[in-house]
Amino acid sequence: MSAIGVIGGTGVYDPSIFENIHEESLMTPYGEIDYVQGTYNDKTVIFVARHGKDHTIPPHKINYRANIWGLKKLGVRFIISTTAVGSLNETFKPGHFVLTDQFLDFTKNRITTFYEGGDRPVAHLDVTNPYCPELRTIIESVGKQQDLHIHNGGTYVCTEGPRFETPAEIKMFHMLGGDTVGMTNVPEVNLANEAEIAYTTISMITNYAAGISESSLTHAEVVDMMSEMASQLKLLILGTIDAIDINADYDAHHRMAEYGGFKL
Repeated sequence: MSAIGVIGGTGVYDPSIFENIHEESLMTPYGEIDYVQGTYNDKTVIFVARHGKDHTIPPHKINYRANIWGLKKLGVRFIISTTAVGSLNETFKPGHFVLTDQFLDFTKNRITTFYEGGDRPVAHLDVTNPYCPELRTIIESVGKQQDLHIHNGGTYVCTEGPRFETPAEIKMFHMLGGDTVGMTNVPEVNLANEAEIAYTTISMITNYAAGISESSLTHAEVVDMMSEMASQLKLLILGTIDAIDINADYDAHHRMAEYGGFKL
């Protein structure tokens, strides 16, 4: 079975947009995951709520390895992930969508790989193109058809969280070339690449980051903007699922060929 995975971030838990849905759980070598399986236009879709369906898991405690391993086990070959981010780029305005193509990793305490030696030997992942270019092109096309403000390309700065960033940190990230800032995309993107799943992220700009925004940041601000963007996001996800050829074969599906491919 070839499936499409959707990983929902802050404010994005609505598996009812799919058909024939049922909730399941799966035990992985890294712990148990909960997911919702459904269909959309006869395509199998697996939905995972990154923070739990009641938003009870902070970003630094998300079990990224379990989520990605589980999606791989369930036959997922393509992942559409969603993130709520702050903007460091004044042309990326609240209400816009960004298709991230690069990241800067400022996390501190997260396990970032499946390849730790032992049963799974040490390996070195190439992340020249961490976000699948083919999927980004598909999403961009769908977004333009839907008249969304969508940017294909942008550098995501991933911080440890759960606190927001200081204005000094934001100034530094901006100087380093960051366009958006969030707390969840790393190591998720790296693990998906190791698992040879074509992965892309739809980032929703919910606010300008600290020091750029004229007011202090609150979680409520993020959730309020997410609510405004929710209907657009759902249509964008559904349009993307419709446009994906589940039999397509991309470079992302062979990232670990040098090491004999990813084995469950």
